[in-house]
Amino acid sequence: MVRTEVAPEGVVQQHDAPGQPGRRWGTILTYLLGAAVVGTLAYLVLSPLVYLVWRGITTGDGLSIDNIGNAYSGSGTGKMIFNSVVFAVGSAAVSLVTGSALAFFCVRSNAPLKPLLYAASIVPLIVPGILFTITWVFLLSKDVGVINIALRSMGLAWLQINAFSLPGMIIVDGLHLSPLVFMLMFAALRATDPALEESALMSGASIPQAIRRVTAPLVRPALLGAALIMVVRGLESFETPAVLGIPAGNWVLTSRIYDALHSYPVRYDQAAIYSLTLLVITATGLIFVQRVNRRAERFQTISGKGFRPRPLDLGAWRWPVSIGFGIYFFFVVVLPLAMLVWMSLMPFYQTPSISALGTVTLDNYRRLFGATDGVLVAIKNSAILGVTSATAVMVLMSIAAWLAIKSKLRGRQFVDTLAAFPLAFPGLVMGAALIFIYLRSPLPIYGTLLILFIAYVTRYMPYGMRYASASLMQVSGELEESATMSGATWKDTFRRIVLPLMAPGILAGWLYVFIVSVRELSSSILLYSQDTRVLSVTIWELWENGRAGVLSALGVVMVLTLMALVGLIYKLGGRIGVRDY
Repeated sequence: MVRTEVAPEGVVQQHDAPGQPGRRWGTILTYLLGAAVVGTLAYLVLSPLVYLVWRGITTGDGLSIDNIGNAYSGSGTGKMIFNSVVFAVGSAAVSLVTGSALAFFCVRSNAPLKPLLYAASIVPLIVPGILFTITWVFLLSKDVGVINIALRSMGLAWLQINAFSLPGMIIVDGLHLSPLVFMLMFAALRATDPALEESALMSGASIPQAIRRVTAPLVRPALLGAALIMVVRGLESFETPAVLGIPAGNWVLTSRIYDALHSYPVRYDQAAIYSLTLLVITATGLIFVQRVNRRAERFQTISGKGFRPRPLDLGAWRWPVSIGFGIYFFFVVVLPLAMLVWMSLMPFYQTPSISALGTVTLDNYRRLFGATDGVLVAIKNSAILGVTSATAVMVLMSIAAWLAIKSKLRGRQFVDTLAAFPLAFPGLVMGAALIFIYLRSPLPIYGTLLILFIAYVTRYMPYGMRYASASLMQVSGELEESATMSGATWKDTFRRIVLPLMAPGILAGWLYVFIVSVRELSSSILLYSQDTRVLSVTIWELWENGRAGVLSALGVVMVLTLMALVGLIYKLGGRIGVRDY
């Protein structure tokens, strides 16, 4: 901005307005930041894709499509594809039914024990997938499963479900994914005007009719989007197919990729083709999700007219609904955690009974921190990777969000696209791609914590971007303009105004990325070395070695620590708005 003045002798003089030099430097800094962020994102996101494609379409003789034919001409390929589709669709259906029902009765109904419903939906998010699956082995396995033993004792053997079967895999994975559906549908239901349902009830419709004809159509875009996301998550799921599927011979794409990279000789070509297949499918599913979200405006019910949500009166169904979801809470939260505690107190696995209480011991907890199992090293590595990954993701994505939302750079939408692209990368595919990049790289990265750090940062950038963008969009541009007009530089404006206002979203995003980094297995299982084992890999190794007691003790400590961390940050962060995220 230039300020013009007329001197007494009639000579026109021009002066730089306050803040002009800082604004020029701010523009230069913006371009430099933009180039640095785009370059970093492009390297992290595009290099795995390029190397994955290159490894899949090249052979010793050069470019060729022979790898595709070889990968899909083997025996059992058709059954693997069938299992992958059935497993993904089935687990999505289980998660949609349970998660949507939980969200509806938690938001819309006057059912008692709502806090219990909310806890039943949130607590499983903290439990690592590998632990959740292992506990269900001891609940639903054919011979020693506690639930199956109880059903046989009651003469209900026909209700038994074998965890080591395709239906067992579907149920376990669906229950583990249901909290994600709950979070998606919880937000969608809170954003719809309940007056429409009230009008239907006043017109003589029953509650089931109001739900089917009014509520379901209103949340259809969110429901369809959740269904697509759950199918994608089912396709890229690794823990359940690895623990329950491989021993029974129920192969899916992710378990085949793992097997190709952990057999001798290593089948890199097959792993690359299967990884590309999985990547194409997940990317296609996410494109459909974006299209569904674009059409969601046709179902908007919130306008300038305010509304006060009123819960639906379930009448005589209030307590039956609460009892039903209390049973769900018992089987999905209480029983798996109780089973984990029980196994951690047993010298060897025993079915829960009064007589087994005489053998309770804390030896597994004592062995947990012994030098032989490497648990202390795994705890240190997980803590380092969790803190550094969460910090790097939120710092990088805070700058990327500012460039994409607040800056005037041309093509700034490309920043958001690059940051969101890793959503299409399943963890196992990311691990395989990084193997192809760094296994023959002159840089000594493979087998170090740095390669795990790169994998975690790349995988969780989209989540950091969503948290940073959501908090930044609530910061009015008037605040930055006022600071600039007062002479503040871009650096001062970002540090003293924008960053403090983004703090709740950044802290919530940091916590989320930290938790999922500590839980992460699918990338880590391909990239770790003896000295870089993390907690999830240690749990996997203990399971393979039959160390169920020590594994359970580690799981109990891990879950309690994560719960305490979430509770502490939730309580301390209440003053600055972390709970809103």
